[in-house]
Amino acid sequence: MFACIHGPAADLARIAQAFTPWFEQTAPDTVVFPIDALRRLHGTPHEIAQAMWRTLQRAASPLMRTPQVNIAIAATAESAILAARNFPGVSIAPELDHLDISTLPLADDLAETLDAWGIHDLQQLALLPETGIAERFGPAGVHLQRLAKSAVHRPLHAFQPAITYDARIELDHPVELLEPLLFLIARLLSEQCEKLQAHGMATNQVTVRLELDGQADHTRSLNLPFPMRESKSLLKLLQMDLEAHPPEASTLALALSLKPVLPRTVQTGIFLPPTPAPDKLELTLARIRGIVGDSNVGIPELLNTHHPHPFHLVQTQPQVTTQQPPTNHQGFRYFRPPLTAKVELQRDRPARIFATGIHGKILDASGPWRTSGDWWTEAPWNRDEWDVTLPNGLYRIYREPNQRWFIEGAYD
Repeated sequence: MFACIHGPAADLARIAQAFTPWFEQTAPDTVVFPIDALRRLHGTPHEIAQAMWRTLQRAASPLMRTPQVNIAIAATAESAILAARNFPGVSIAPELDHLDISTLPLADDLAETLDAWGIHDLQQLALLPETGIAERFGPAGVHLQRLAKSAVHRPLHAFQPAITYDARIELDHPVELLEPLLFLIARLLSEQCEKLQAHGMATNQVTVRLELDGQADHTRSLNLPFPMRESKSLLKLLQMDLEAHPPEASTLALALSLKPVLPRTVQTGIFLPPTPAPDKLELTLARIRGIVGDSNVGIPELLNTHHPHPFHLVQTQPQVTTQQPPTNHQGFRYFRPPLTAKVELQRDRPARIFATGIHGKILDASGPWRTSGDWWTEAPWNRDEWDVTLPNGLYRIYREPNQRWFIEGAYD
């Protein structure tokens, strides 16, 4: 048997959870669930209904003496829903035959046809020949007739509450030091990561919000390049981020929020060498960012420009907008910063070069190629480029208008 609770006066999902974890919320004001497992705990269907009514009265607002909620118990879920929507109070296995035909989800054309036939209640609809209903109205008509006969048996669609991975702590006293804050963050983070693990999820964004004394909230977010759920690794990343960006005042409360995503699955080969664990790699990159700065660590992304350095670093994998046929390119290794060099010329062409670690006779030289641009900005460029061959490799060199020479990099 099934029970249905209908009415806008209470949190019906919470009421249903007091009796069973398996229920369906068909509408904001209607929940339905099986009650066979409740017989051993509460007894007969009437006693089960009385237990639900007492729970509703305890959950009612103090300003409301009696909850405006109906409870119905019937053999099928759809019959219980029909009864709860149309019979006030508590009803146990009620007769639905004389309910008006309008209580069913009728389309306008179907309602007009049944009214023209003189069909006004569920019993009259149930007595019509099923073959004729199918020929005249199709599957929709057959389904409505089965509703009228209380013959619809269907599995329930389990209610899935929205699961959040948020936590907040108010501090008894303002905290200025980072170490006690990290202790509290570790506790919240461990709880939320255990919840992620239990639900088979991970996170790719961790947000910490510090409510400060007399200042605006201090919020820091970690956008991870891959999903993680190890609390120790996440805590270390948060620690390094907060050490680089400390709050400006003492903390009165802190909140933690994790964005849930599906974990990433990686298939490795038996004979392939092991690669660094993703969490350890991210910790290493975070330490590097702390030394060289965030703008100097990332994934190179090409820019639509003729600048000698046509890329910048991003924190996430660049999106490929168009599919281009694969082509072979020769790799180029940039020297950062470019090496200052001294170049000897013969007939206005480079003949010998001297720089730190790179020197010798130039065997072949191609160029010059003059490039310039960004003259309207604070960082214009204007130079002559050459590709030169030395006994130990192929390099790109350039000369600026002030006659200074540099080695920009080497071809792989």
